[in-house]
Amino acid sequence: MQDQPNAADLTRQDDHVERLVLALLLESRTTGPWSIQELARELGDETQAADAIESLRGAGLVHRCQELVFATRSAVRFHELADAA
Repeated sequence: MQDQPNAADLTRQDDHVERLVLALLLESRTTGPWSIQELARELGDETQAADAIESLRGAGLVHRCQELVFATRSAVRFHELADAA
């Protein structure tokens, strides 16, 4: 019998996808926003991409303008501080 993923495993997976989305947005901040479809193609899963975007938006880490997504100033600044450490 195959083990079913537990809630902690699913949370870790969701966190991982959110980190990937945010990393993509932060790495490309000089080239402009990503479309939701571009992020979905990069991740290989449209539902995971959409869920991650909404979670990050709710946390104040990304802005969404119709189909475009980009990192907030707060996320960019934190990234700069973390890189400097």
